[in-house]
Amino acid sequence: MIPRLIGLLLLVSVGAVWGLSHESAVWTFVGALVGALVWSLFDGYRARRLLQWLGKGDLSQLPGLSGLWAEVLERNRKLIRKLEKRASNSDARLEDFLAAIQASPNGVVLLDSAGRIEWCNLTAANHLGFDPQKDLGQYVRNLVRAPAFSAYMAAADFRQEIQVDGPGPRPTQPAKISLQVHPYGKKRKLMISRDVTAVQLAEAMRRDFVANVSHEIRTPLTVLSGFVETMQSIELEEADRMRYLGLMSQQAQRMQTLVSDLLTLSRLEGSPAPGAGEWIDSGELLTHVLQEAQGLSSAIADPPHVIEADPGAAFWVSGAKTELLSAMSNLLSNAVRYTPGGGRIHAGWHIRADGCGEFFVTDTGPGIAAEHLPRLTERFYRVDRSRSRETGGTGLGLAIVKHVAQRHGGQVEVDSTLGEGSTFRIVLPSSRVRARPRD
Repeated sequence: MIPRLIGLLLLVSVGAVWGLSHESAVWTFVGALVGALVWSLFDGYRARRLLQWLGKGDLSQLPGLSGLWAEVLERNRKLIRKLEKRASNSDARLEDFLAAIQASPNGVVLLDSAGRIEWCNLTAANHLGFDPQKDLGQYVRNLVRAPAFSAYMAAADFRQEIQVDGPGPRPTQPAKISLQVHPYGKKRKLMISRDVTAVQLAEAMRRDFVANVSHEIRTPLTVLSGFVETMQSIELEEADRMRYLGLMSQQAQRMQTLVSDLLTLSRLEGSPAPGAGEWIDSGELLTHVLQEAQGLSSAIADPPHVIEADPGAAFWVSGAKTELLSAMSNLLSNAVRYTPGGGRIHAGWHIRADGCGEFFVTDTGPGIAAEHLPRLTERFYRVDRSRSRETGGTGLGLAIVKHVAQRHGGQVEVDSTLGEGSTFRIVLPSSRVRARPRD
């Protein structure tokens, strides 16, 4: 401040001295006034340069100032640098926040007070069919046209979520999207979306599973209860009593088989996948399940089936022996149950050209229509329910086969022609197959 006063006094003094040279008091005053005016113009020029720099805020080009204005310039420079650093930190935090929202499995849509889209993440765009760039500024009601959503927004009661149809893999199979709006700020809204298709599918499967299990158990229980009531209330001859007991044993065995299959499925779903540490001889597995199939055929078919083995090349299979035997046995027992007596069943192992191992079962049964093939491995799905119950099937065998194959990194394949028979295959990856020389 003192240098500014010194500069002002110096210019005023110079002006006054110039006026005194004219030996007039008026000229002395005029000279002092001119000195003050020159100082003001010079000081204003420096102030203008400072204001122009402040308007640009370019720290790389500082105006050359001195005195008080230099100090003001330096203080403003430091303040601008501090503000820029703070803004940079805020931008970085905002970017991190937006990146976190982008990575969220839930969709997030920000709406302004009029219901226009201000921002949305890619998840919400996929859930609702938005374009995250082109649809900014669009009214959300114009993009989500479901009547339930329009009524939801009009009522402005956002305590509960609603469900609308979203884009699905096919027009006939739309995804189910859950939406809930949360007001915030000055009439702005945050809309959260969740894909609940899998949840609804799981719930439907659970309901179907409970209904199917209840139905499958109720039938033999009804039969057992009827026979028990009959034997308790009526005197029976020995032949009738033995026949009733045999039927009761058959129904009890059916329930026991169902419970056993359910426990097998539960164990397969709840345990880790088998490792590659155990190697089993494919021929040993085949021999074991063929003996079981021949015994079953002798018990239920007249005449028995012609069951032929094709061991193919000798090789080792890696996996859980009990699981592989269960899957193979289910395929063979199905062939026996559904192929008329005297029919031919062919089973064996071989290595495919791509190195994968394949266990196959071919029968001369009635065959399966093409529309049933995609659903054969569903629990309790049956092509012919009456036929399945006659042969004692539980409807869980192929579901077990599918789970075993998947746990070993493989898959189930089915080929069938009505009236000609079927071929079922368990295909294991090449990593679970190891060739070995014949003995």
